[in-house]
Amino acid sequence: MKREDDRILEFLCEEDLATHQLISREVFESVSPPHVAERLAMLEYAGFVSCEGWESYELTTEGRMYLNGDLDARNRPTPTVDTVLR
Repeated sequence: MKREDDRILEFLCEEDLATHQLISREVFESVSPPHVAERLAMLEYAGFVSCEGWESYELTTEGRMYLNGDLDARNRPTPTVDTVLR
């Protein structure tokens, strides 16, 4: 998990659905939409978010459990750039 991931998950918890562009604009001052899209892909691989429709993401049950402290990220699949983005 990177430092941006918790903020992305918290935003999705409040907003239900969001695109990487919206998250970049509303949550971060200096994180680009492509970087947010990359983090969302990693979070989806780990099971914390799911892609609903065209580039819209929502928080999964596992994502909510993580935010509530009921799930340890170390017990989730470990995404790598090769497995997620290629």
